[in-house]
Order: sequence, then structure tokens, then C-alpha cells
Amino acid sequence: MVNRKDLNPDSSPRAAYGARIRRFREDRGWSQEDLAGYLSYSSQHVSAVETCRKPPTLRFSRELDLAFGTVDSTDSFEREWRDIRQGSLLEGFPEYVGYEGRAVEIRLYNIGIVPGLLQTPDYARVLADSAVRRGAITPDQAEERVAFLMERQAALERPRPPMVFVTMDESCIRRPVGGTAIMAAQLARLVEFAELPNTLLQMAPYEMGERRTFDLPVNLLTLSDRSVICYAESQAQGHLDRESASVLPMLTAYHQLQGEALSQAASVDMINQLRKGTP
Repeated sequence: MVNRKDLNPDSSPRAAYGARIRRFREDRGWSQEDLAGYLSYSSQHVSAVETCRKPPTLRFSRELDLAFGTVDSTDSFEREWRDIRQGSLLEGFPEYVGYEGRAVEIRLYNIGIVPGLLQTPDYARVLADSAVRRGAITPDQAEERVAFLMERQAALERPRPPMVFVTMDESCIRRPVGGTAIMAAQLARLVEFAELPNTLLQMAPYEMGERRTFDLPVNLLTLSDRSVICYAESQAQGHLDRESASVLPMLTAYHQLQGEALSQAASVDMINQLRKGTP
């Protein structure tokens, strides 16, 4: 058991989160083993989150809320987890992800890297580690980013999954990330994605030229009430837009992009040719 003085809630948001777990369980007279009995996690995992050796996740936070009876309250662990995310993700993105998990249609366009929802864990890890080496994020933030991405992907595996339309610039599959083995697995993942009944994958080839309608990545969500939300980001800034006057033209531009892009069959053929080492 880590000594209480080793938990300083003022040292970081994650430390405050861990100290709060300890306070809540000790108020109930629970040990870490007792708390683990209410969760799908081990007591070792509980200890690691309490002492900041592991970052909290959305699933873990929701299970804590069930155990402590704080679901949907102002002091829920899910709310605290989302506040922590705000500190390591671009503005607007955590809110976007909340909508993403409820969307009935998802439309994505990416340049340079494979969209997060289609990334393999190894591909995502290479990108996060590269950001650490550049000093853009800390190792802890890298861990959080990868864990957060895996949770986003898992949230789409539901009884009635959304339709997912993905249009990728050709640079996404031409840019080598992590070496031959990681890229081979990532390209295989794209082909598997295209085979799903609720997906459409299209490549925007280089020769599209000026007919490419977007110069930055764009995410468009259609919700159950048919309203549309747009999220777009640059290298250092994200923006979530719900105003139909500005969002609907983005949806029109996306449809125009799809009209110019390769069909799914031709897109999969391009990916398979690259997997075989054919230009």
C-alpha cells in the first residue's frame, strides 16, 4: 500500500483523480480489493490508477460511478475524466467524441495519416511516440491518447452500429508509419474495414488535384434527429460547429469529394496493390 503522503492531489489532474478514488473508497471502509470486486478490473489496476501509474479511462470511470453511486452527478468520475481529457486533447474534440458515440452516420476525411477510428494499436502508438520525441506531448499523454482512441473504436461496436463513410487522401496509405510490418497490418485493417456491411471506404487519388474539396481533415456526424455536426482541426486547434448555415455546405463538399474519389472497389484495389509492393 502506497503511503498517503505519496498522493498529492495538487500535483496534477490525474493525481487528484487518484486521490479522489482513495477518498471515496476509504469513506466506505473499502480496500482496493473491495473496490475491485465491484469493477471488471483487478485491485492491481485500481492501485495503479490511484497512484498515477496508469491513466484512467472512460470505461474505468463509468464503472467507478456505478460502484460509488455517482452516475450522472456533478462530481461523477466520468465528468472528471472528461475534464482531464480536455487538458491533453484539442479544444472541441472531447465534446465531438461524445456525439460520435451516438451518431447514426459518421463521415471522415483525412490527409497524411489514417483516420483514428481505423488505426491499429501499433500504428497509433508509433504516432503517439513520435509526438513524445518531438516534445509535443508527455509520455503519459501518449498513453492517454492511445487508450482514448481504443475506447473510441470500441464505442462504435454496438448492436446498431453507425454507417461510417471514410474518404482518405492517397497520402494516408503512401506515407510510411512505423516500418514495413506496422504498415502492412494497417493496410490489412483498411481492407477489413471496407468489407464491413456498414462502411464505405474511398481513396482520393493524387490526380484529383484541384477537385479535392478539403485541404484539412474533416469529421461530419449525423445524429438520430438528422442534425449534422462538423469537427475540423489544424495542427494546433480544433473547432466543433453545430450551426446548419455553416455545417450543411461542408456536407455538400463531402458529397462532392465522394463523387470525385475512387469507388470502394478501386480503392481496395489501390490498397492491395500497395500491399503487394506495386506502385
